[in-house]
Amino acid sequence: MKSYFQSYQADNNDPITALVVDDDKGVVSVLSDFLQIKGVKVIGKGYDGFEAVVMYKKLRPDVVFLDVLMEKYDGFYAFEKIKKIHPDAIIIMMTADSSDVMHEKLSIIDASAIIYKPYDIEEIVHTLNKISTPRTITT
Repeated sequence: MKSYFQSYQADNNDPITALVVDDDKGVVSVLSDFLQIKGVKVIGKGYDGFEAVVMYKKLRPDVVFLDVLMEKYDGFYAFEKIKKIHPDAIIIMMTADSSDVMHEKLSIIDASAIIYKPYDIEEIVHTLNKISTPRTITT
């Protein structure tokens, strides 16, 4: 029996790598654990936009999960800097602010995806499925 499954694998069969950045350490921990359960290799964890840029330069993950509203250096700062380093970087913005103003700001920067908090685990899976390479699994 053949079933179709979206894996979280890059083209060379290595797992997708991720950087998770949020000023809430609990969110970073829970999201990282969930991603790793789903086969995504979390190679970096950060707590502000400055750390996100430093880690992105060093680690070059396949995808960045980036909180928008953080003290010191926010997600917009990190987004801009990372896109200067790598214009094709996949950056998934996360926010609890669902206001029209925030939606407009996020639309302007053209993020790879936007996830609103409290996030739905299935929404994260769906988002990863859209950005990952499909693989057929025979069962």
